[in-house]
Amino acid sequence: MTSEIASEVRHAAGSDAPATSALGRRRGRRPGATRTRQAILDAARACFASSGYGATTIRQIAEDAGVDASLVMQFYGSKEELFGACMSMTPGALSRFAVAFDGPVESLGDRVARAFFGVWEGAPEDAEPMLAMLRSAVSNEKAAAQLRGFLQARLTTALGAENAIRVGVASSMLVGLVIGRDIVQVPSLVEADTELLIALIAPAIQAILTGLIEGRTT
Repeated sequence: MTSEIASEVRHAAGSDAPATSALGRRRGRRPGATRTRQAILDAARACFASSGYGATTIRQIAEDAGVDASLVMQFYGSKEELFGACMSMTPGALSRFAVAFDGPVESLGDRVARAFFGVWEGAPEDAEPMLAMLRSAVSNEKAAAQLRGFLQARLTTALGAENAIRVGVASSMLVGLVIGRDIVQVPSLVEADTELLIALIAPAIQAILTGLIEGRTT
């Protein structure tokens, strides 16, 4: 247990802690363990997505979930374990990428780009795990491993491990665009319509992936 987490647990579970907080929130276990666990998971996913792994604290997650920090630790053990639980990709996100590879080769680039944006800018339950991975991957190996695993599973599995370089180029282009738009927030990218961004990047993705597929069939 890190000193940061230990400090937060001591703060939340000190011997002089009252039964009810100053805001009237009841301390300790909330009714319904399943609902409480889900509330913690939802709050953590949102925190990791907005702040990244390093800046997110157990105390912040607990406040957003409406529970004590000690209860977060009771359910998930550590911030690291909670982060791992948050990174589980939803079936909806996975299926978007899977179906992108079904259809005519001539429109593959457009389908992949649309699937990519559909996840990163779609429903919070799909987008937030991806943004959390992206924000945290620079400084946290688990996040980097999660992001690598996701990209490899969606692209390499669909197009063949022998084409790793082409897959790496295509995925890096798409991730780089998301970093510029959602993390760095380059003004021109933030203001741009999603359809315009797809129209700009899809031909490049098409050229890379079409060449890849042609290379496999010759």
